[in-house]
Amino acid sequence: MSKMIYILNGPNLNLLGKREPEIYGHDTLADVETNCAAVGKILGLSVKLQQSNHEGEIVEMIHEARENAAGIIINPAAYSHTSVAILDALNTFEGPVLEVHISNIHKRETFRHHSYVSARADGVIAGFGVNGYALAMQHMGTLLA
Repeated sequence: MSKMIYILNGPNLNLLGKREPEIYGHDTLADVETNCAAVGKILGLSVKLQQSNHEGEIVEMIHEARENAAGIIINPAAYSHTSVAILDALNTFEGPVLEVHISNIHKRETFRHHSYVSARADGVIAGFGVNGYALAMQHMGTLLA
């Protein structure tokens, strides 16, 4: 039986592929899910990709992951820089957590340089485009082996 990995995405990532393609590229979240599922199949991992524009819903997704997931890959998007609630929820999760950012947040506006989520993350991937999700899946496979 494969281990379940929750891939959680924050605000505006539902517009991936349409919004600011010069920063975020042309791939969609459906493309991300397909790529992660392919990597997961090789590693014996399955994926559940979710997205919400609402902080409380992301907290609920993390609570659900506590019961169902071996690991979490999270791109909290703008909530990275503001959400203590998401950090607190992640602190209740016992498995590995990897943080992904499509853009290099350290080359962007100063307020994006700090992430509350990083305080819980076992690793952070930033600036690799949507390939960062596949890299996170590969590392998750290593962490769970």
